[in-house]
Amino acid sequence: MVTLPTGLEERGDVRREADPRSAGTLFQLIRDGRPRTRADLAAVTGFARPTVAARIDELLSSGLIVPAGEASSTGGRPPATFAFNPGARIILAADLGVSHGRLAITDLASAVLSERSLEIAIADGPQVVLDAVTTALCEMVEDLGRPVSDVAGVGIGLPGPVEHRLGRAISPPIMPGWDGFDVPGHVAKTLPTPVLVDNDVNIMALGEHAARWQDVKDLVFIKIATGIGAGIISDGELRRGALGAAGDLGHIAVPRGRQIPCRCGNVGCLEALASGLAVVESLRAQGVDIQRTAQIVDLVRSGNITASQTVRQAGRDIGDVVAGCVNLLNPSVIVIGGIVSEVGEHLLAGIREVVYSRSLPLATQHLRIVASQTEGRAGVLGASQMVSQQVLSAPAIDQLLMKS
Repeated sequence: MVTLPTGLEERGDVRREADPRSAGTLFQLIRDGRPRTRADLAAVTGFARPTVAARIDELLSSGLIVPAGEASSTGGRPPATFAFNPGARIILAADLGVSHGRLAITDLASAVLSERSLEIAIADGPQVVLDAVTTALCEMVEDLGRPVSDVAGVGIGLPGPVEHRLGRAISPPIMPGWDGFDVPGHVAKTLPTPVLVDNDVNIMALGEHAARWQDVKDLVFIKIATGIGAGIISDGELRRGALGAAGDLGHIAVPRGRQIPCRCGNVGCLEALASGLAVVESLRAQGVDIQRTAQIVDLVRSGNITASQTVRQAGRDIGDVVAGCVNLLNPSVIVIGGIVSEVGEHLLAGIREVVYSRSLPLATQHLRIVASQTEGRAGVLGASQMVSQQVLSAPAIDQLLMKS
């Protein structure tokens, strides 16, 4: 079994363009898991049958495809079929927040094989946090009974702006010591494999899109937790912006909002009014005994009227900002995630109330505003997707086969 490439495409270690008749190009047609015959592949690609046969043999030798039985015969011997083998390798995924992380091992199709929660403090700095993450991931690989050589790549989400090309956080406001730190380089000391890093809400958008909304080309995922951010998928592609700062909803001023100071130095930012911490502070000011963001959910579910009203107002403030995004981006679906979203309809009702009244009618004609449906897994699913998109790309597969 050969090893997937260890370099990053963005760093120039993987050829950017695949030969249109290469095994990597052919593999892209097989990745959907549907069994196909050599004749099927020849008909779709226009490759000569000997070329298809040679490419199939290359892919079989890598373990990335396997025989999948025989197709129905139209006379004579039934033709053999071949299909993607997602179990050939595994992907390690880490979705890191301010005080906890979610880790997972998936196959190459992003099916979760193992998962674990990890208590962390992002403010402890990159070396402490990443060493804890890599130690836990290695333990999980061992518990799964797979060798480290089976790891195709590692995907990591961080709670701050990230320059995805280099895998480094850029001036993250709640991550002291992380600015410019070489996350891929540090993790690769323990796990010598491709390491890809992005903002946590970007990977959540990828995960939610792949798991529940594959037929939607325009989607916005909004995470409401310690801060507020958005992952933007437009025309089927994740949009990161020039410096990885696209989707930072938390520091947009709320129209008609209260002029509360924000940690960014401005006043009236959405995060200062409607984040989990902001809701906690508002409830305390109203005499509610609350210490942590997670308690908001318990209070609302227990029927606390003050908590329900405060959460609904937070939804309205979020809706004020999101309405402008709807007019600008015209998404089909807005997904609300993060710990505060677990309060359910009270938050969603406030968001919908304002978005549908303040956005253009054409932009909201078919717009759906829904809660996340991935049960907290959006981040790890997206981190896995981020890795598989690179290591299973046509150029990466071609490089893999050249080295074998």
